[in-house]
Amino acid sequence: MESEMDRGIFVSRAEAERYTLRECLDRYIEEYIPRLKHAKREVDRARALQRRTLAHRVMATIRSKDIADFRREREAEGVSGNTIRLDFALLSKLFNFARSDWGMESLQNPVEIAAKPKPARGRDRRLEDGEEEKLLEAANPVFRPIIRFALETAMRREEIASLQWKNVSFKKNSVHLPETKNSEARTVPLSPPALAILKDLAKVKTGDQVFALTAEQITASMKRLRAKSGLENIRFHDLRHEATSRFFENSDLDVMEIKAITGHKTLQMLSRYTHLRTARLADRLNGARRGAETEYPI
Repeated sequence: MESEMDRGIFVSRAEAERYTLRECLDRYIEEYIPRLKHAKREVDRARALQRRTLAHRVMATIRSKDIADFRREREAEGVSGNTIRLDFALLSKLFNFARSDWGMESLQNPVEIAAKPKPARGRDRRLEDGEEEKLLEAANPVFRPIIRFALETAMRREEIASLQWKNVSFKKNSVHLPETKNSEARTVPLSPPALAILKDLAKVKTGDQVFALTAEQITASMKRLRAKSGLENIRFHDLRHEATSRFFENSDLDVMEIKAITGHKTLQMLSRYTHLRTARLADRLNGARRGAETEYPI
C-alpha cells in the first residue's frame, strides 16, 4: 500500500470492504433502479437477491467463483438460464455502479469473468391449420381485434396495449411507437386488414388508448382463451413470432425491411424467425416467387 502511495497509484479499498452486497443492493434500489423503465420488476429481482446467502458477503470479498457457485445453486433449483442471466445483469450493473459512483474504485466486477448460463432456445410455436380460427372464435369481442392486429403487425404485447390514437395515421397507413422494448422509436406500416381493424375501433373509441386492455390484461385474457379454445402451449408472444414468420413466407419484403417493421434489435435476433415451411422452400427452389400460393394434393 505504501509503495502504491509513493507511486501515486494507490486506490483505497475501505469502501469496498465496508459494505455487504445486501447493503449495496439497498442503495442500488434507492438510487439507480428508479431511473429504469420497468423499475418494479428490477426491485423484485434485487429483493430476491438480498435473500441469497451471497448477499451477506462483503463486496470486496466476492470473486468470480462465488458468482459461479451462485449460478450452480440457481441451476440446481431448476431456474431457467435466462432468469439467471437477468440476475447476472443486475449484479454486474451493481458492481459497475459501486465502482463509478460510490468510491469503490478498487472493486473488480466478478460477474464479467464468470461463466454465463447458455441462453434458452427461443420459442418456435407456430399456429397450425385451423388454430387461428379457433382462437378468434373463442375470443371475446374486446380481445379478438387484439389477436388479429398482433398477427398483422408483429407488435409486442406492451406496444399494442400502450398504442394511442394520436400515434395512428390513417393518412400514412401506419402507427408510430415512441417507446418500445429496445428504447428505440419506430413506425409500423399497416396492412389493409390491420388498417380495417383500427378503422372499426375508431368508430366506437372512448379514450386515448386504441385497445381496451392493459398488457397484464392481455396476458390474463390469453390464459383464459388458451383454456377455452383447447389449444396447448400457446402464448400471446407466439403471435408475434407467427406474424414475423408470415412476413418471410408471404411477402417480398427483405430482411432489413422486416427488421424495421418488427423492431428486432439485431439481424441475429431476427434470424431464428426466417425458417419457412418446407413446402414453401421447395417452391422457392423451383423458381416460385415468395408469397405465391401453391396448392398441394391431400
